[in-house]
Amino acid sequence: MARLKLYTAMYVALFVLATVQAGVESMGLLDSAYWLAFGLIAVLSVVKALAVAGYYQHLRWEPRSLSYLMAIGTLAALALTMAASYSIL
Repeated sequence: MARLKLYTAMYVALFVLATVQAGVESMGLLDSAYWLAFGLIAVLSVVKALAVAGYYQHLRWEPRSLSYLMAIGTLAALALTMAASYSIL
């Protein structure tokens, strides 16, 4: 029963974060303060991704070495994405 409460709480938290993210997108910040909106959306997306990886993919209960391996892979993917976007400009 404790796991059901945990997953329900995580679902509600993800729902709230997604609603805030949609609110940021619909407030018109993308037109007036693009970089502020971009930063808020990026931070909210990272928080949601960490929550999903930590709780729904059970990384919270795995050995730390596996979590570090996932973090290294994520940083590598981010670096490749940044390099690809830089080469487009």
